[in-house]
Amino acid sequence: MRRLTRAVTGDVHDADDAAQDAFLSALDRIETYDPSRPFGPWLMRIATNAAIDLVRRRAVRKADVLDERSASRTPSPVTDAEGAEVRLRLSQALAELPERQRVAVTLFDVEGYSHAEIAAVLRIPEGTVRSDVFHARRSLRVSLAAYDPRAGMEET
Repeated sequence: MRRLTRAVTGDVHDADDAAQDAFLSALDRIETYDPSRPFGPWLMRIATNAAIDLVRRRAVRKADVLDERSASRTPSPVTDAEGAEVRLRLSQALAELPERQRVAVTLFDVEGYSHAEIAAVLRIPEGTVRSDVFHARRSLRVSLAAYDPRAGMEET
């Protein structure tokens, strides 16, 4: 029986466990044994089934460590929540800016317009656009300081 269970499991210790399970199972089901048939094949069939079951159970429990490169490419729920919080706070901070600063910084930093193009759109001098973008960025930096990954880091 041990040779048979070792052939199925491929491991000495698993073979012993399967053989023990087979004997216990045979004892539990002894009333199903037909005395007109040979005992050995009946017992070996139970042992084979016990070994196969053990291999299946171990395969289900066995788990390999994931390679770091296999990690999910999608953001985690925590990252999503943090991103939503930053977007909300950015919207609030932008809403607190004077309208001209808000428009200037949005056109410059988000839309990619040049200072001269923004000046033409808003019909104000280019120097005023530069000033509005500067002051808007400074206000946003103060409002969003809590979300700056460099915040709290001392320069060396």
